[in-house]
Amino acid sequence: MTDPQIDYAAVFRALPGMVALLTPDLVYADANDDFVRLAGRTREQLLGRYIFDVFPENPNDPAAAGMRETRESMLRVVATGERDTMALLRYDIQDPERPGHWREHYWSPVNAPVRDSEGRVVLVVHRVEEVTELIRARGGPDGDRQARVLEAELYTRSRELQEVNERLRKAHAHEREVALALQAAMLPAPRPTGTHGAAVRYQPAIGALNVCGDWYDLVELPGQGLAVAVGDVVGHGLAAACVMGQLRSALSAACRVAAGPAQALEALGLYARSVDGAESTTVVTTFIDWNSHAITYSCAGHPPPALLHPDGTVTFLDQATDPPLAARPEHVPRPQARILFTEGSTLVLYTDGLIERRTEDIGAGLARLAGSLTRHRRSAPESLADALLADLLPPTGTTDDTALIVIRL
Repeated sequence: MTDPQIDYAAVFRALPGMVALLTPDLVYADANDDFVRLAGRTREQLLGRYIFDVFPENPNDPAAAGMRETRESMLRVVATGERDTMALLRYDIQDPERPGHWREHYWSPVNAPVRDSEGRVVLVVHRVEEVTELIRARGGPDGDRQARVLEAELYTRSRELQEVNERLRKAHAHEREVALALQAAMLPAPRPTGTHGAAVRYQPAIGALNVCGDWYDLVELPGQGLAVAVGDVVGHGLAAACVMGQLRSALSAACRVAAGPAQALEALGLYARSVDGAESTTVVTTFIDWNSHAITYSCAGHPPPALLHPDGTVTFLDQATDPPLAARPEHVPRPQARILFTEGSTLVLYTDGLIERRTEDIGAGLARLAGSLTRHRRSAPESLADALLADLLPPTGTTDDTALIVIRL
């Protein structure tokens, strides 16, 4: 049986209810038959025109906010790539046959994104349901009075809901900006590592509430060594970013005096017990000895670092794995392991946002990482870091932050 040939343009025109397509600049790209009929405009009066030129706001209503709220909703869809359902909206329509004459209308709008293959929003689906008759429904003098009371209450509550949503969005956006600024201040560019190239990346999560507590650090050690670490604080928002700053600073200090990565993580674990929100933080720390060509590492519940060999094979450093910070009720010494590397190898540390997906086992993410490393094994650290993000992160972003360090050994 062959698949039926579907004329999607015809399907769109026949959709029940008012549906229009707009460009990211809010210009009509298409409208279905119900939209054209119920809006009282021809298709020629709609296509290629800015939505609020076709439907301007009623200048006789000083309290009108429909245009502003509709525009902000659509622009949010373009910016975030997420659906936006609006509260009940009053938006009067001018009679095209009688300029200056406005008719009262109530609408229930929903705006949704259409993305291209790169994940970019290329169209906004604008679906509206007119509820004017429902608002005006009445059955006699008593019903008329009751309906008017109900109408006023419903409209007032809808406006209040819309205003509360806007305040929440602004508050969440402000918190995200503060958290990102804090993270940027605490995650500086890597210091020179001699002849060894290094690249770092930090990719924030999508959405206003999803700023997390990922961090990275590079610390010069006595004796021409280098400590490289990444960590991930449980939780989101400004609180997680603050905890991240405390733990990063503590680990940086511990690495400078510890005999090895396990001892540094033991000190960090003891400190984490006194920091609210630091429980179950995952961290991996590696000490690179340039003279002996050895990496000593210890992992506290974190995805294993990857060692890319010059021939393209990949070894995951997973022989010294222990629970996250402060996960045990008592202090227990942490394990560490040692592996030799050849000159020209590449060490990659990362947080789980790079590899983990909710619908699959972590092994699939590690296999994707290994495959990407092998394909780009000849790339310099900066180019390799960009390639890893491009290969492994979804085009629309993830709900978890991603921190990444690439060191050419």
